[in-house]
Parts: sequence; C-alpha cells; structure tokens
Amino acid sequence: MQARAALMGSGANGRIGAMTEQSWTVQAIGTVTSGRTDAIDDEWGDVTATIALLPPLDGRSVAGLDAFSHVEVVFLFDRVDPDAVCVHTRHPRGNREWPEVGILAQRAKDRPNRIGMCTCELVRVDGAAIVVRGLDAIDGTPVLDVKPYMVEFAPRGDVHQPAWSHELMRDYW
Repeated sequence: MQARAALMGSGANGRIGAMTEQSWTVQAIGTVTSGRTDAIDDEWGDVTATIALLPPLDGRSVAGLDAFSHVEVVFLFDRVDPDAVCVHTRHPRGNREWPEVGILAQRAKDRPNRIGMCTCELVRVDGAAIVVRGLDAIDGTPVLDVKPYMVEFAPRGDVHQPAWSHELMRDYW
C-alpha cells in the first residue's frame, strides 16, 4: 500500500487544507509496525518499532545506515481528524496549569500539516526494514523520510526551554 499525504498551505479563508499554489503531495517511503496502536502521550522510550520500506526502496536504500546509532524519522499523523487541527494557541495536552501557547511552540499531533518527527535509537537494519527504539508513532503510520542522526546537526550553543515543557515530557520516554 502506498500512502499519500497532501501538505496544504493556508487558503484565502485561513483554513488549513484549502488547496493553494503552496500545496505539495508527498509519498510515504515506509510504514511503521509497532505494538502501540493508540497515540498515548507517554511511555515511548521502550517501544520497539519496525519501519518497512515501500518499493522502490529496498536494502540498497539503507546501505551504510547501520553505522549510525540513531535516526531521525519524519512521519504523518494520519489518524488525526483534520477538523481537530489547531492553528493558533492552546494549552499543551489540554492542561490548564500549563500556559496557552501557539501550536508551533509545542509538538502536538494535531498541528497544521500533521507531521511528526522523532530521533530514535537504531536497533538494526534488516534488508528493507529499519528497527528502531523510541519512535513515537503508532502501528500503520506512514513514514515520509528517515535520516541518519549526526551530531553536527544537533543544536549549537546552549539549549533552553520553559519549565512546563520539562513537566510535560517527564514520562514521555
């Protein structure tokens, strides 16, 4: 099965999903197989998942990937209802004890283009299958891209984030 994802710009009425000249179509390169079938917000650290690559990608496409310890996986939150997408502000996870912040200041799944990204441990490469640990994507999720994690792409300089985000992530991994 080849999944397709349409990434839409904002139309004249400001609605996400409106077709505009800034629309693209991307094709899934693989699919996640995982024991996790529900998008629960915590306990992703020990989850092992397999990314099964779709043709024309095959074992040649991942040659040398096993020399890396981690990969970055870009995927589509394909089961988020488009009507649930948030484009402005909200309380992360609906928790009113945390400040109301813009959707681009959080990593929620109901974001404008419903794209997720996760850096996870590379367990092994097995032909056209990539086995990872810590991927926060559920079973059947379309994968848009896989990239090797390189330290040189990590943030340069000091990294800081608000206190509420540390609290939110306390049980995530």
